[in-house]
Amino acid sequence: MTMDGDSDTGGLDRRAFMASLSAMGLGATALPAELWARADAGQAVITKGMISAAASLAGLDFTDAELELMVEDLGRTREGYAELRSVTIPNSVPPALHFEPALPGSSYPSESTVFRYSRPRGLERPARTEAMAFWPVTHLAEMVRTRQVTSTELTQMYLGRLKAHGPTLECVVTLTEELALRQAARADAELARGHYRGPLHGIPWGAKDLLAEDSYVTTWGAKPYEDQHVPDDSTVGRRLEEAGAVLVAKLTLGALAQGDRWFGGRTNNPWNLEQGSSGSSAGPGSATIAGLVGFSIGSETLGSIVSPSTRCGASGLRPTFGRVSRAGAMALSWSMDKLGPMCRSVEDCAMVLKVIHGADGKDPTARDVAFDWDPDRPLSDLRVGYLASAFEEDRTDTEWKAFDDSTLELIRSMGIDPIRIDLPDDIPYGAMRIILSAEAGAAFDELTRSGRDDLLVRQTGGAWPNTFRKARMIPAVEYIQANRLRTMAMQRFADVMDGIDVVVTPSFGGAMLLLTNLTGHPQVVIPNGYRAGDGTPTSVSFVGKLFGDSEALRLAKAVQDATDFHQQHPPLFAV
Repeated sequence: MTMDGDSDTGGLDRRAFMASLSAMGLGATALPAELWARADAGQAVITKGMISAAASLAGLDFTDAELELMVEDLGRTREGYAELRSVTIPNSVPPALHFEPALPGSSYPSESTVFRYSRPRGLERPARTEAMAFWPVTHLAEMVRTRQVTSTELTQMYLGRLKAHGPTLECVVTLTEELALRQAARADAELARGHYRGPLHGIPWGAKDLLAEDSYVTTWGAKPYEDQHVPDDSTVGRRLEEAGAVLVAKLTLGALAQGDRWFGGRTNNPWNLEQGSSGSSAGPGSATIAGLVGFSIGSETLGSIVSPSTRCGASGLRPTFGRVSRAGAMALSWSMDKLGPMCRSVEDCAMVLKVIHGADGKDPTARDVAFDWDPDRPLSDLRVGYLASAFEEDRTDTEWKAFDDSTLELIRSMGIDPIRIDLPDDIPYGAMRIILSAEAGAAFDELTRSGRDDLLVRQTGGAWPNTFRKARMIPAVEYIQANRLRTMAMQRFADVMDGIDVVVTPSFGGAMLLLTNLTGHPQVVIPNGYRAGDGTPTSVSFVGKLFGDSEALRLAKAVQDATDFHQQHPPLFAV
């Protein structure tokens, strides 16, 4: 059992020390006065009782002789912990080991062969610029390309809406107005010279505030970091700037990427202000669907794109793990974090992914894999499955179930006969959540040891402060075992997906969301209905094969084009 040290003095923090003892079932009376004195001096004696109590947390039982042998060596091990903690390790430094979603023998093409996006015909500029606030990127791009509207006009319009509605939704951390107007002016000047960078040229966007932007603070939504300046730009932000996009705001996230509560309040659902917008990509979901930005970038570790996209009615893409570099983004779980677009249409997601994907030489997990996009390609070449158990399970939200069933029937009406698939039922999926807990505990180790975790707004049993503390009780052996089980799950899921391009599933059906965040598969989420009672959205999801993002997007777009759910907008923010 380790005792958490004070990183400033090298000695033990009394609060952390007593909390550790309490976790082991030991009270202050278990420590003689001289032992506590030695603890204050940073020399607490490790006893057989401490080891036995710690072992019991892992479900282990050692003999007295075995405990005796461990005492001295664990003392030296703890000295090593102090040496590790004497070195400041920035959040941006990854472990030497990294996750690889592709199983041995897998190969993927690196060169894209086609990128063809829809160009709407006959678009005319409306009388008021604000009437374009809810237009998808495909439409905004055509207005900019044909010079019917300038990037500066769009940027000023979205900045105005962010100022007017951002406080209501509590979705904005920082307006990047000076940078945005400068980028917009550059986009307009380039277009005037005949230089068009592509469909994101001049399009205003919002960044989840875990993406670094050198000109502004990057708060991670958390009070301890509200004045933090990261002296670099994220790879995603840089690539979007190179594509001509205009950053108009740093948007909210639940503190350290959990939930929708940040240090400034709760981000609200634009369809129902009595609800939070869910998390942790709370601001991107809320701002995009309220028509405050052209599109957003969110992140997902375990549902943080899928959940707010569902709550707010966005079209979201969690790309294949390794598709998009995380360089310059806050790390929560090095083996699970993904960055992806949150938009008003599926094709918008494809357009953004085209720009941001690929290796950058900074994130060791990012790789160059071809991303082709042709929305006119027929669906007949897709083999589609559906997660039968998730569609068949009893659900309390029967209205949502009806929408999911209708989506499946719509797919069948397109001439597709989805193949039933089921997930292996002999794998304890939930037990692998300790992978996230352990990595998150390491990512914010210094925050926990310093006691500044008390500054986070949420202090419940399921909130990060408690999770980070509990993570110290996860044995390294169990973390490794969980990752070995993860490999088995990857192999079993590969068998399930053999020959399948896309799986249709309720967004939160069964273990699919957890499993695919662990395996690294992509997921597209789109709105598929609105509840009669409060008018809030529901969603359905499309899980692709590894690096099969385009196939999942293509089927999702076909379903979306056959409905109008993505074209509905929250009345409170109508233009």
